[in-house]
Amino acid sequence: MIKVLLVDDHELVRTGFRRILEAASDVWVVGEAASGEEAVEKVAVSLPNLVLMDLSMPGIGGIEATRRIRRFHPAVQVIAVTVHTDDPFPSRLHEAGALGYLTKGCNAEEMLEAIRCVARGRPFISADVARRLTLANLQGRPQGEPLQGLSRRELQVMMMIVQGNRNQDIADALCLSPKTISTYRQRLHEKLGVENDVELTHLAIRHGLASTEEQPLRAG
Repeated sequence: MIKVLLVDDHELVRTGFRRILEAASDVWVVGEAASGEEAVEKVAVSLPNLVLMDLSMPGIGGIEATRRIRRFHPAVQVIAVTVHTDDPFPSRLHEAGALGYLTKGCNAEEMLEAIRCVARGRPFISADVARRLTLANLQGRPQGEPLQGLSRRELQVMMMIVQGNRNQDIADALCLSPKTISTYRQRLHEKLGVENDVELTHLAIRHGLASTEEQPLRAG
């Protein structure tokens, strides 16, 4: 039996995934989480074999949550799930420890195939993402430019900024000083060629790292 933890900040998505998985005789949903922080906590309690991890969520987000889960629970495999086929971070997710990569547009058969494959320790990437990665490689373009040039911490801060978090909130969550977060914010603006956080959010939306449902931006 493959024990699965579902992680997504939308209850409707988790409900849909649960219905798909509960129809399979070899899969058991042992819990749900609505944020990266909650996912890390619930892995320690429910001890799943595998986590279906949403990429864009409030708080630390899916990439950092994957990294923490794999660090503290290396036997737990992670499949990253995203709404976009053109997310620029399959390589980042691989570095964080994810072994699978699905889009929310996949069908039930592909999701179950991914779960069974990754549960056996074998990598899996959805067909639509694989096609896009192949095309990008053939065209010789780096994946995810300009975002691919960001460091792990810069990406983490960016995702928390576009979710509407203040500098103090981000500093508290990442155990850094507000001054350090201000420096990261300025560096992000310079690296990505944007003038303010509104433009930063628009850039994140274009690259699939935020949606129009994100919280309104607030002053740092």
